[in-house]
Amino acid sequence: MTAVAFHFNVPDKLGYACRLLRKAYAAGGPVGVVAPSGMLSELDTRLWAFSALDFVPHCLADAPASMRAVTPIVLAEDCAQLPPATAVLVNLGPQVPDGFERFGRVIELVTGDDDDRAQARQRWRHYAGRGLEIQRHDLAAGA
Repeated sequence: MTAVAFHFNVPDKLGYACRLLRKAYAAGGPVGVVAPSGMLSELDTRLWAFSALDFVPHCLADAPASMRAVTPIVLAEDCAQLPPATAVLVNLGPQVPDGFERFGRVIELVTGDDDDRAQARQRWRHYAGRGLEIQRHDLAAGA
């Protein structure tokens, strides 16, 4: 069964995603990221530049299949584009990703923006309605 974690009050969604993906890469698990095209492009750029000391190997879903198969982090517009061995899904988009059920874990990043929070509430209800375990991580609670 898929475990879902919501990270609320993320001040910078892409910056936080970079740090989360660096941590996931260090832990060794294959990760897929789904988001709208423009956001993926920006995330791709930021992953290359966010740290002078760390390399976070990643590719876009339109890379050759042989590259996607050996790259630990793949950025895609939908789950169908992600390699079968992907264990963790990070959703940066506004909707519940189609096919999320095939992942062991889904991580949702939510800013303090009212629209983003409203969309997150819809996604939360979707997951809860399917009986999935949901964890809540409020970044503001630690501040």
